[in-house]
Amino acid sequence: KLFEGILNILEKDTKTSCQVACLEALRILSRDKKVLVPVTTKRNMQILMRLAKLDTVEDPLERVSEFPVIVEALKCLCNIIFNSAVAQKLSLELNLAAMLCSLLEKCKDQQFVDDIKCFDLRLLFLLSLLHTDIRSQLRQELQGVQVLTQALESSLSVRWTEEYKAAEDHDRPPLSLQETDCAIEALKALFNVTLDSWNVHSETESHQFRYMAAILRHCLLTAGPTEDKTEELHSNAINLLSNVPVSCLDVLISPSSQEETDIKYNGMNMGAIQILLDFMEKRIDKGSSYREGLTPVLSLLTACCRTHRNIRKFIKAQVLPPLRDVSNRPEVGTTVRNKLVRLMTHVDLGVKQIAAEFLFVLCKERVDSLLKYTGYGNAAGLLAARGLLAGGRGDHWYSDDEDTDTEEYKSAKPNINLITGHLEEPMPNPMDEMTEEQKEYEAMKLVNMFDKLSRDELIKPMGVRPDGTMAPLEEAVSQYHTNKQDSSDSD
Repeated sequence: KLFEGILNILEKDTKTSCQVACLEALRILSRDKKVLVPVTTKRNMQILMRLAKLDTVEDPLERVSEFPVIVEALKCLCNIIFNSAVAQKLSLELNLAAMLCSLLEKCKDQQFVDDIKCFDLRLLFLLSLLHTDIRSQLRQELQGVQVLTQALESSLSVRWTEEYKAAEDHDRPPLSLQETDCAIEALKALFNVTLDSWNVHSETESHQFRYMAAILRHCLLTAGPTEDKTEELHSNAINLLSNVPVSCLDVLISPSSQEETDIKYNGMNMGAIQILLDFMEKRIDKGSSYREGLTPVLSLLTACCRTHRNIRKFIKAQVLPPLRDVSNRPEVGTTVRNKLVRLMTHVDLGVKQIAAEFLFVLCKERVDSLLKYTGYGNAAGLLAARGLLAGGRGDHWYSDDEDTDTEEYKSAKPNINLITGHLEEPMPNPMDEMTEEQKEYEAMKLVNMFDKLSRDELIKPMGVRPDGTMAPLEEAVSQYHTNKQDSSDSD
């Protein structure tokens, strides 16, 4: 009754202060799903849309006194759409997404509209998250990618020096809280709208995504008002970069000019890639929520390294520098390599796979190179999954690099334990002092133990097929015999 009573007042022309008070009350009430069931109607939605200036396409935003009403009405719509499936369906019927895009256009070059813009973007994010039809409408009919990219560019105040290169002002103050919130909401909405954008089908699409990637590069090099806000901004930028077709990610690096003081490699500015590496290490050090927090940045870095040679070589120089000290196990220590090798045996299968894949790509998908940096024990899971236990390399082609083995590694190599991946002191052989009878007894004892475990189905003996994949031991052995017979010459 209270909800309906407030909406009846709002339907009439009342003072601005009264409208704001009524909308604030509605915003609190709209958090309760039970209240929303009887009041989520087309008429009530239209009242709120009128107050949010979503029903007038032509009218510009001129009266600053009305701005608090618009903001409160947008907040109410956010709560109602988030909590009500009926409201989500009505949004499609009332063409709410198109009206929000029009309001976003009105906010261009306007002062004091940051709050309006922020909640407009939040509402677009919620609609594209909760209703797949609205996501398609935004992408195909409303040019949502272009509209949201422009909103992001405006929030970050991007200035262009070249087609896909934004000006870097190292003395520029951090973004304000409002600017950061607007940018984050735009990034989240863009993520939903570009979810199925793995393939670029036209030059226009290619330009749009390269333009977006250039803005995201600028976003990574921009700081927010606090460390937490900066991390949230960068996290959403990384999520969106994961949707950008990999062929368009080359704009993350650019030819470095003399004036720039950022990190350089091979004449290229690697500032954004360094931010990604630092972000990855910070998320590893956090020690929790690896699947949500770490896998997006690892997937992005893996895709960049697989496609762009300069990025791979720059990252490898930092993550897998030439080995010198091999006295410790690869997973022991505080370097980025040590941290990533520890993740290769993580309990979460997704985290384990992406960490191993990242290191494998840095090694140009060569098994011998991966084993050098990780040891066979840590790499066995990846190699079994890829059918590379017998050695070799992956399917992807990489350019040849020069040998980077150090003299220290070359001298230690003969004594490195291939399983653990580090230098071990020679251990005394316990069989040296045994007689032949004792050796035979111990061997048979071991065979019987394995046989019992196998019969009780506690373990299943496996072998490696000639093609490098795993198979039950009997099958693997028979395949080796078959291959041997086929390859032998007849008399």
